[in-house]
Amino acid sequence: MIPEPLLELQAFLSQPWPWWVAGPMIALILFVLLFFGKEFGMSANLRVMCAADGADNMADFFKFDWGAQGWNLMVALGAMFGGYLAAHYFSDPQPVAHVSEATVASLKELGFSVQEGAVPLVPDFYNWGSLFNWRGLLIIVGGGFMVGFGARYAGGCTSGHAISGLSMLQISSLIAVVGFFAGGLLMTHLLFPFIF
Repeated sequence: MIPEPLLELQAFLSQPWPWWVAGPMIALILFVLLFFGKEFGMSANLRVMCAADGADNMADFFKFDWGAQGWNLMVALGAMFGGYLAAHYFSDPQPVAHVSEATVASLKELGFSVQEGAVPLVPDFYNWGSLFNWRGLLIIVGGGFMVGFGARYAGGCTSGHAISGLSMLQISSLIAVVGFFAGGLLMTHLLFPFIF
């Protein structure tokens, strides 16, 4: 039997939180990171994990003090653990994806099936068999490569540039964020309809 105060806490944490709570919490975390001279970013963890696993013996890119980045690995682990907790203990058992009617109409025009309360998808597209056709290779493998290469080439991922970089008034982060949005618009309005 779960005590009543814990049930109330679970109900409080399970509700959608407004932007005016989440935004200041992100800002508070960034101020703490800036105070300690740290920069936030998730893609940097891939380099840290490779260096920790001995990749420094193969490439100079991985020769750095990866132990000093351990705090960022803990952030990534916390994000995964927090996501697990949220999905299993603090979410609605019948989640409803809120997708705009305009998006649903556009996806139906492209041949996507749309299930009520679920993210619109092509049922036979998101599976292992999709890796053996040109669309699957292009979207899953090509897209994955471009995201990984792009994050490394841009010197960080969307969270690193858009959250941490912009808060430190870095021009390179502003350019990267404009590029992220331009790439998203290009994919949504030109490439996505062409592929499907």
